Amino acid sequence: MKPLNGLRILDLTRVMAGPFCTALLADLGAEVIKLEPPQGDDYRHIGPFVDGESALFTLMNRGKQSIVLDLKDPAHQATAHALALECDVVVENFRPGVASRLGLGPELRAEKPSLIYASISGFGQTGPAAHLPAYDLVAQAMSGLMAATGEEGGAPLKVGEAYGDLMAGLYGSWAILAALHKRAATGEGSTIDVAMFDALFSLLPTSHALQFYAGKTPQPVGNRHPLSTPFGCFQCADGQAVIAVLGDRQWQALCGLIARADLAADPALATDEGRTAQEPRVKAAIEAFTTRLATADVVAALAAAGIPTAQVQTLAEAAASPHAQARELVSDLPHPRLGLAKTVGQPVRFDGEKPIAAHSAPALGADGAAILNRLGISHD
Repeated sequence: MKPLNGLRILDLTRVMAGPFCTALLADLGAEVIKLEPPQGDDYRHIGPFVDGESALFTLMNRGKQSIVLDLKDPAHQATAHALALECDVVVENFRPGVASRLGLGPELRAEKPSLIYASISGFGQTGPAAHLPAYDLVAQAMSGLMAATGEEGGAPLKVGEAYGDLMAGLYGSWAILAALHKRAATGEGSTIDVAMFDALFSLLPTSHALQFYAGKTPQPVGNRHPLSTPFGCFQCADGQAVIAVLGDRQWQALCGLIARADLAADPALATDEGRTAQEPRVKAAIEAFTTRLATADVVAALAAAGIPTAQVQTLAEAAASPHAQARELVSDLPHPRLGLAKTVGQPVRFDGEKPIAAHSAPALGADGAAILNRLGISHD
């Protein structure tokens, strides 16, 4: 029994933000019906490809069923409309206003008040930028995230993953679950408006602290933390180690490990703020110790002293690590063409178990007839 067994979702989304939202819900047991145009979701045509199958589409659409309808055709619109009214949740990520023009907008709630209708877009359904097209890069640039990311003194830098898309999808799934709780109590659905811009802007607490409380414009500081020291990457003999010290106990332990009692006793370095003000001095003292040792030895010594630390791993190293294996972070799911497809599902455990979709992404339109027959919807 998965947490969302019995929940039916009509997924009108494409590319990443919306599909990620509904994939998370499919992992938890929701029945997700993905409505695609005749050419399929855009991500079916974006590489890398394995045996003609898009890796990104496969990862973002696990556990779903696919039905093909041409929403430019009024008859197909009518079928989609009937399908929406058989669902508990509708999720879309068209530009604002497009779903309504297709007869699939939040107006559906007038016919089914218990419906939960979620829109995911670049800038939301209201506001002067609502009509603008947006990709993750645009949201990162406008949110303040890029301006605070990069090497110290360098140009703004985007985060390496599409976090605007992913965070909007994550917030979308969170909001849908909140709306389900409300509906269970009142019987009333909700109209949900999630924006990539809003999502990213909300996830910058360090920048918020600097801007709104310290009166400082956040600036790129490379791999170190702008408010805490020592908290970043440090050079070793053969690479770099991450060291993250927060609080006096860890600071004293680090000073003891590197044999610098003078630093431990220095009142100018007694607080996080004081150490950050003298960050170059602190870093030089630490690297006088770490540059004499291999990265693995530095990490082992720091861990033994109770100081948070790690080697910087590649994705392959992270996936192959004993801890990732024990946590079952990568799963092989049945795929109609690939046989088995690697999937990284939702990461949360419920009563010791980690729910994940029963199968990988569907073939285009593979489930259309079965879906309509099951729901009693006629369609030529």
